[in-house]
Amino acid sequence: VKFENGEDSTAVLTGFTITNTYYASGGGIKCNGASPSLVNLIITGNSTGYDGGGMNLHYSSPSLLNVKIIGNSAGRDGGGIFCGWSSNPSLVNVKIIGNSAGNNGGGIHCYYSNPTLTNVTITGNSAYNGGGMNLRWSSPNLEYVTITNNSAGNNGGGILSGLSSSNPNIVN
Repeated sequence: VKFENGEDSTAVLTGFTITNTYYASGGGIKCNGASPSLVNLIITGNSTGYDGGGMNLHYSSPSLLNVKIIGNSAGRDGGGIFCGWSSNPSLVNVKIIGNSAGNNGGGIHCYYSNPTLTNVTITGNSAYNGGGMNLRWSSPNLEYVTITNNSAGNNGGGILSGLSSSNPNIVN
């Protein structure tokens, strides 16, 4: 699914399972300059050779509510979600489970972005750096976020924030 024409929160995608797709960048959903509402979705088994196996965000700030991102893979960054270039999505009641990335952010890779995560579970993800979450020049807000059983081949099984200027705000 692509959103690339300036869609805003009035564009709603709800009640779908997006599965077994491949796209060069953004296996399941790609948002480029768009900020739709994504509600009650399952994004599973998707892949990309580059960034964002489940979801790829560039200059986009979608809202995700009750979304499951499960078992997606990226050749490079963001197995579950690649959140890049001034993307500031809101994730509420989201589960990011069992995703993988070849380089950074098995669950989520944030690159010059500041997402807000509330009541989010990040578990069972893997990457070379930042198994659960990798932050590069990003300062996300995390509230009631559970990060468990993620793994990294190099640094940051749960969260890697130390290799670049990032300042996450973590509450509860």
